[in-house]
Amino acid sequence: MPTPPARTNGKSIAALVLGICSIIVPYLGFFIGIVGMIISTLSLGEIKKKGEQGKGLAIAGLVTSIIGTAIYALIFLVLILVLVFASVDSYDSSNYSYNVASN
Repeated sequence: MPTPPARTNGKSIAALVLGICSIIVPYLGFFIGIVGMIISTLSLGEIKKKGEQGKGLAIAGLVTSIIGTAIYALIFLVLILVLVFASVDSYDSSNYSYNVASN
């Protein structure tokens, strides 16, 4: 009698779904990606310990979570830099007009 195939780890499926969502979902993708990285790391440990299937799913979830987190981290960094430079430019402009008006 043939042995049944090993079952697929559920966390690896969840990690892949979270990884894909981290790329697609705007603004929350950063946090979803972090959760996806944690779950995929946990699933890789369970797969190794229990001999389950789903290693490829867990690795794909890890990679997509890293990509999604990196994309939104760059977007947040650019937004912060734009806001900082806009506020500095606004401060300099108001200071300049004040100096011109006082002369």
